[in-house]
Amino acid sequence: MGPVRRLAAVPAVLPVSAAVTATAAGGATAAQVAAVAAKVDPALVDITTVLGAQNAEAAVVGYDRGADIAVLKLSGATGLATATLATGTTVKTGDPVVAIGNAGGTGGTPSAVGGAVTGAGRSITASDESSGSAEQLTGLIEVNADIEAGDSGGPLLTTSGQVIGVDTAASAGFQYQASGGDGYAIPIATATTLADRIRAGRSSSTVHLGATAYLGIETTDSSRYAATTGPAVLGVVSGSPAASAGLARGDVITSVAGSTVGSATALTGLLDRYHPGDKVKVTWADVAGQAHTATVTLATGPVG
Repeated sequence: MGPVRRLAAVPAVLPVSAAVTATAAGGATAAQVAAVAAKVDPALVDITTVLGAQNAEAAVVGYDRGADIAVLKLSGATGLATATLATGTTVKTGDPVVAIGNAGGTGGTPSAVGGAVTGAGRSITASDESSGSAEQLTGLIEVNADIEAGDSGGPLLTTSGQVIGVDTAASAGFQYQASGGDGYAIPIATATTLADRIRAGRSSSTVHLGATAYLGIETTDSSRYAATTGPAVLGVVSGSPAASAGLARGDVITSVAGSTVGSATALTGLLDRYHPGDKVKVTWADVAGQAHTATVTLATGPVG
């Protein structure tokens, strides 16, 4: 939820029932949706993130970008209600489900929609408009519930209120492509296995421990924008490491820390090797084709 899908959190803790919208044909009924929303609402939290914020209340423990799962640590959080996880449940096509989230990323009362499972083991290609990177998510639960932008990170539940998955959906600046279906969720068993691995401090080629390193640029693959191979800069965030280094719109990044960067996706993966505060050498070509090199100190950014 929120504007950054990769650090998507779950909806707000509120004493009122979630706003309920129409249910998809053949899925959970409106009454079931309302009952599940009221039951699970106390166990949901809404997390708002700000880039590089000081005195934050939720730190990033780690994440698996390819699986779309992040673990956060809350400061001073005690006595919180918890939801029941259906880690041993087999999800079948036709099962009625309820999806809860922050539809539209507007915050406030969580939204809840009904539907049914339409498939398992599905794959989608997810692309980030700001970074220009693309990733494939696999092993997903497909549902015909109307999961919207902002719902990502919210729970997918049975009609008895057990969590069977984590919604993964398009949010502001993020899109996915797949054939058929209205929404997708990561099986809860997959999510908990990854979360346990992250909490145990076991990094890997896909698991990043700690906060995300941030360069401060919006990119796209240069094949669509410039002749030089590499991610092309569409925009630079004011005050970011990229801005301090002199990067500008139209530049094409060719290497980071001595490693050649051939695409926006490769740049995202390369930066995942580093952490905020790390110094890396960035090489790029400007619109005239002239090469530039600068050493930048990476800032703290979103899991995006």
